[in-house]
Amino acid sequence: MLLPAVPRIRLRSAVAPSVDTPFGPLAFATRIGNTVLPQVPDELFELPGDRTLARWVTPGATVELLLTPYDPELDPETWGPLTGCRAAVWRIDATAPLGRVRFSAELPTWLPEGADAGWDGGQGLAAVTVEDDATRLTVGGNDEEAICCAALQGEAPRRWAALMDEVYDHSFSSWGVDFGRHGMSWALPPLEAGDHCELPVVAAWAPAADESANTWYAVMPSPTVVLRQVAAGSAA
Repeated sequence: MLLPAVPRIRLRSAVAPSVDTPFGPLAFATRIGNTVLPQVPDELFELPGDRTLARWVTPGATVELLLTPYDPELDPETWGPLTGCRAAVWRIDATAPLGRVRFSAELPTWLPEGADAGWDGGQGLAAVTVEDDATRLTVGGNDEEAICCAALQGEAPRRWAALMDEVYDHSFSSWGVDFGRHGMSWALPPLEAGDHCELPVVAAWAPAADESANTWYAVMPSPTVVLRQVAAGSAA
């Protein structure tokens, strides 16, 4: 469970969770086996500080999605200021063995005239950047190497750390990160009953004229860092 100690208010009317960006809403989806979870969650909660927590309950898993403002704490002497930055933390708790789980974060398929989009990953980061004459937006999360490292931090099943050899020799085929011009999806290694996995997704945007690569460096947190910031902000 995400942030069990943080106070929350159950919202009467649930909506599909998304992040508003300059290039349209960043929408999220979860597929377990052949089943795509409904866009509208079973439960939706309001947390302090303009945050929401959505929850879906299925026969084999509970899925949660936290949406929150995020401060990447970029050094102002190195990077220019961001116009906006929001993070998501997706978590799945398996109550039965799950062979196929996929989580995605995608922008609308349309892009404004003059906008360009493409893969922008590297250094443990899976990322897509969209840019036009006015704005640069980067959406990022864990790549395969970072997923294996997350297993050592308690953010994923510990046995996934042993999958690092597959990443280095490119022998993995049943799990990994796929990307397109509008977003990414993460296919997870198999989960056993009692396993959990947390994945971060961050969207950061800034003026396109800023050449400091600030949006790229802003989208590289761990879910633990995001949750720690949310807990601290909620207690303030």
